[in-house]
Amino acid sequence: MLTGLVDLDPEPEPRLAGRGQAVPTSEIDNGVHSRLRSSSLEIREKEIREKGSEILREQLDAAKKELKLKDKECERLSQVRNQLEQELEELTASLFEEAHRMVREANVKQAGAEKQLKEAQGKIDVLQTEVTVLKSLVLTSTPASPNRQLHPQLQVPVTGQVGGHSRNKSISGGVPSPPGKPETLLSPFKSVATEDQEIDSVLYAEFLMWKEHPSLDRSSALMSRIHREDIAPCLSFTRSELSQLVQSAVENNSLTIEPVAMSTLPMVKASSTECGGPNDCRVAVETKCALSGVSQLCRHRIKLGDKGSYYYISPSSRARITTVCNFFTYIRYIQQGLVRHDAEQMFWEVMRLRREMSVAKLGFYLTEQG
Repeated sequence: MLTGLVDLDPEPEPRLAGRGQAVPTSEIDNGVHSRLRSSSLEIREKEIREKGSEILREQLDAAKKELKLKDKECERLSQVRNQLEQELEELTASLFEEAHRMVREANVKQAGAEKQLKEAQGKIDVLQTEVTVLKSLVLTSTPASPNRQLHPQLQVPVTGQVGGHSRNKSISGGVPSPPGKPETLLSPFKSVATEDQEIDSVLYAEFLMWKEHPSLDRSSALMSRIHREDIAPCLSFTRSELSQLVQSAVENNSLTIEPVAMSTLPMVKASSTECGGPNDCRVAVETKCALSGVSQLCRHRIKLGDKGSYYYISPSSRARITTVCNFFTYIRYIQQGLVRHDAEQMFWEVMRLRREMSVAKLGFYLTEQG
């Protein structure tokens, strides 16, 4: 038999409030729960704040690192920009300088080109005039009636009387006539048209072959024959070394013949008897010809090329050189197409020039009239 029941959830005994009054239990529990909730809330809020602060600090640090990287990148880009600007300025300056230099050079070249053009036009005008004159001379010269201006050696010699004796003024070195007798001149320079002539078939065939391709080269049969039979003997002087140089200069068209001024010739004092007058005078002294070595009155001199030395030559040496020059001049006219004659006329003119070289080699020549 049960003596009594035990209350498993006994109600708390009421406490005594101040002055011995009892406090209800429910109020006590509510206060405890309130304090517990407020403390837990505070703890949770504190944890949340700490976590939020930590997250913010991490984000701040990340932002700072990113800003540093951005600053470095901006600094690098700024340096690149400055370098590019400097290079651009240098390139612009160099381009302007190069452009100015090119403009200056172009102006100088243009001025030079204009000057050369004017000079060339002047030379062309002169050459055209010379070609016109040469054509008129060549075209009016035929074997039947050779042009006297183109071939001055064909001038008719003039005779005169000096001191009661007949003397030929156009021939030097000939045999003098006895005193008191007129001198008879047998001139070899007769016009081909007044002589009987017959074409040599071998020579004419060689000329026709050469005329197909006219040239100064010795490879052709015609030029080889003329060099061997005419040119070489005509220009063969005592001074062989200088003779070879003269022949080369004539072939290259670089030889110059010019008269010598009387004031430049060596002079000596002569008596009145020698001068043929009442007073004394000065006469020119004979000098040695640079080619023949013979002492004669050398009134002409030659120069080989533009920078060569001058060589005084005798009248006979000058005549021999002149005949060879005349031959080469006519050959060049044919080569340049300036001669409009037929083949036979040109052939006879070449033969006439060959005869002049042979005659000059024998010592016959014409002198200039003073």
